[in-house]
Amino acid sequence: MKAIVLNAGYGGRLRPTTNGLPKCLLPVDADHTVLEVQLRTLARCGIRHVTIMVGYEAEKIEHFLATHTIASLTVQTRYNPFFATTNTAVTCWLAIRDMTEDFVLVNGDTLFDAEILRRVLAAPETPLVMAIDQKASYDADDMKVMLTTSGRLKAVGKSLPDSKIDGESIGLMAFRAKGVAAFRSALETAVRDPETLRLWYHDIISLMASKLLVNTLLINGLRWGENDTPP
Repeated sequence: MKAIVLNAGYGGRLRPTTNGLPKCLLPVDADHTVLEVQLRTLARCGIRHVTIMVGYEAEKIEHFLATHTIASLTVQTRYNPFFATTNTAVTCWLAIRDMTEDFVLVNGDTLFDAEILRRVLAAPETPLVMAIDQKASYDADDMKVMLTTSGRLKAVGKSLPDSKIDGESIGLMAFRAKGVAAFRSALETAVRDPETLRLWYHDIISLMASKLLVNTLLINGLRWGENDTPP
């Protein structure tokens, strides 16, 4: 199992803190950055190969990785030259060359207990398993999910109506076997349409859900957070 971590964006909602600094390099645990905490969590769960998708201030991320190695991890970066005008669907499309086997996809601003990833990796093998959480209310930036009665994903997106919301994606999921091929194919199709260049990768998964089994894993009670708004 490998991991792909998305860190190409500006982190606009954290400005001015992120002026000249990618949000994955913000300190969150003493002097440890978001990225370092993520990588150490991945390593504790048995991940050995990680691709970091970069764009905004890519050189600073690459310098950090060169000076903060983790012995059990092989880490590489891939650059999204279109990061200023596209969204995470295009960043994922540029990572297709690394989608050659089962992999974990992680948002660059999601911090999570190792137990969450362990449960995702231990879940029954289906094409895609998405970690979700539930709360009393959801805001406009939450990546909301709609589920079947059995917990299968019906739709995911930021604009789902309140009456249809069953939880939110935390930005951590695992693709296996047919799910890897299906995601690659859906990304290749999406980028041919200029109207979809600003889509989130969750929008692509929402389109896939009508034809592909996408299971969800409810992580109620386990700690996670999105480093995307000022404290």
